[in-house]
Amino acid sequence: MDVQQVAGWLGRAESAVAFTGAGISTESGIPDFRSPGGIWSKSQPVMFQDFLASADARLEYWRQKSAAHRDFADAEPNDGHRILAKWESEGRLRGVITQNIDGLHQAAGSRNVLELHGTARQIACLGCDARFEPGPLVAGFLETNAVPECPECGGLLKHATVSFGQSLPPEVLDEAVEWTRACDLFLAMGSSLVVEPAASLPRFACQHGAKLVIINRDPTGQDEAADAALHAGIGEMLVAIDELI
Repeated sequence: MDVQQVAGWLGRAESAVAFTGAGISTESGIPDFRSPGGIWSKSQPVMFQDFLASADARLEYWRQKSAAHRDFADAEPNDGHRILAKWESEGRLRGVITQNIDGLHQAAGSRNVLELHGTARQIACLGCDARFEPGPLVAGFLETNAVPECPECGGLLKHATVSFGQSLPPEVLDEAVEWTRACDLFLAMGSSLVVEPAASLPRFACQHGAKLVIINRDPTGQDEAADAALHAGIGEMLVAIDELI
């Protein structure tokens, strides 16, 4: 019954917004860093201030990111990503707000994507803001074990992602808040809904009168506030909803 209700809400929504976390991309083979066996269970993430201050921290950062690079480079969009892109193209969905850094929403065809935590599909210079493809730089690090420098200005290079201790890009967060305030249906999926400030978006949507749908394999702390909470695989659930619209 909940799936039919969600399909009906989406079919009637004037401004639906999707919010995605790591759970939508684990179905593409990208590990959830926070889960048991994930990278952060084996290594402590490098804080942004440490990255700036310490050559050893920068070396550890590049070691971790290079180890994770292949997962991102090889991953392909799954049914969940494709259905969200389809709904956007049909005018059913305003766009996607994502905590993910893998770029799979864009690869699936989504055009309106707000990346709260940046993207691992680019390397950014902290000095001149030049952008580079990660593949050659990661390959060079793996070959030499030397932290690369910006070829344009010699500045510090890191992935164009938000590190621990680094602020979210305010313009992206502001737009995500605007989307959330204006929506009448908020679809939160693949997220534990505990990492702030992103975890406040579903609550904000409810406060402004939107229906809240949560799709996640495991229960979240916001399930009780949701109009529907579906505990299942995201890809299979979005396919089922799409078939009912």
